[in-house]
Amino acid sequence: MKKEESTSGFAAMFAFIVVPVAFVVGILTFMYVLGNEDNFMDGDPLKEPVKDGIEHWFGVIHKGGVIVPILLGLLLTVIIFVVERFVTIIKASGTQNINIFSRTIKNKLDSGDVQAALLACDKQKGSVANVARAGLLKYKEMSENHDLPKDQKILAIQKEFEEATSLELPMLEKNLVVLSTISSVATLLGLLGTVLGMIKAFSAMANAGAPDASALSTGISEALINTAFGIGTSILAIIFYNMFTTRIDKLTYGIDESGYSITQTFAAKHS
Repeated sequence: MKKEESTSGFAAMFAFIVVPVAFVVGILTFMYVLGNEDNFMDGDPLKEPVKDGIEHWFGVIHKGGVIVPILLGLLLTVIIFVVERFVTIIKASGTQNINIFSRTIKNKLDSGDVQAALLACDKQKGSVANVARAGLLKYKEMSENHDLPKDQKILAIQKEFEEATSLELPMLEKNLVVLSTISSVATLLGLLGTVLGMIKAFSAMANAGAPDASALSTGISEALINTAFGIGTSILAIIFYNMFTTRIDKLTYGIDESGYSITQTFAAKHS
């Protein structure tokens, strides 16, 4: 119990720890990796990036300005949460195909071996197995109860499934709101960087006489870099958000199917 509470507490604090750390890493990367003097002509970050190599691209990204470290923090946050959700959902899926697991449970119950069905849940693990196990324990309890009428027994099993499902789904959906938020915020931040860059570009064009070519180039570069960074981060967040929600929908369907199968089996075999 203490171990489960500790794990739950860490999961609750995960977002509050990861997001600030990601932004700190983003700022440090902007300052010391992208802003390294080797990335610029004559070792001066105020000058143009070097002409070739990875250093050129580091210097180009650094020219994106103050919005870039924020976008870097968002990108790192997306990557971390994608890995975290991927691991969580893989574990929640269990050790074998959900359809095969559901058929195994039904076959065990059809033969009247509830204990074997419970053992199959222990072997399967994951969210579907956890919900099925809770339902099977209630199934076993109702099978041994001779006082309640059949309809109340069925309602008790259904209620147990609903309660177990309500405990599992928040764990599956946890932190997805971070990905959905970043998918919108990254685009807006990229747009903000674009606007700031264009302001600099138009300011350079407004100089009396010939426009300041260097300032004009810097402003346009800043606008385009922030646009690309913001859109790229948003695309990544949207793709994985949709992928995870689709996978969670499949798990939810597996949970519902398992609950329906167990409830119907009870209704058919018990009076």
